[in-house]
Amino acid sequence: MRPYHKIPIVECGEPLVEIPLELFAVESPHPYEKLGAPYGDRSPYFLRQSVVDSLIAAQENLQLLHPDWNLQIFDAYRPVAVQKFMVNYAFGEALQMAGLTEAELSPDKSQAIWEEVYKIWAEPSLDEKTPPPHSTGAAVDVTLVDDAGEIVEMGSPIDEMSERSHPDYFANSSDPLAQQHHTNRQLLCNVMEKAGFQRNPREWWHFSLGDQMWAWLNNETNPTHPVIARYGRVV
Repeated sequence: MRPYHKIPIVECGEPLVEIPLELFAVESPHPYEKLGAPYGDRSPYFLRQSVVDSLIAAQENLQLLHPDWNLQIFDAYRPVAVQKFMVNYAFGEALQMAGLTEAELSPDKSQAIWEEVYKIWAEPSLDEKTPPPHSTGAAVDVTLVDDAGEIVEMGSPIDEMSERSHPDYFANSSDPLAQQHHTNRQLLCNVMEKAGFQRNPREWWHFSLGDQMWAWLNNETNPTHPVIARYGRVV
């Protein structure tokens, strides 16, 4: 259980709709589809209607500051089957980084690696009360692309399983390059938050609007105006 799972969900029934990709930069082919993630007849480039509207607003916020920059959409809707696939993939990556095979794993070492995986990845839960954020159609992973079409340097890649993924990792560094990374992360956060999104405290790239994490983060900072989640898992 994550802290945000205590937030109740009252599903509003808003549909998943296609993101107008012509308005954004997009990684192509989709990074998880390249790995073989089982989307079936589903597309990763869908979100709830209001979330799409807010994503467009965030893009407009960015372009008020940098007219020729764009949000780049890395990932959006993620069926639970894809969540499970990516969690298992991340576990395999962590094993490889540790120079281990599953046959060599002790129960304690296996548990430690799973704990590292779940610091970044939500569990692929089928419980309607604890959906993975991306499976609600209310979460999106984004970064920035500059006027030359280059991805803006954030100091770590999306999905990296390390403390560098924490949004404020570079905040107190005296190194000028690290400070630029922090400035870039804050720019992304500012344009997204101005459009109503909340940022995952562990991931500089993950933003949501209307799901349990969004409601929990809102309630942590605005306890006198609590909200509940309006988006549950999309089957």
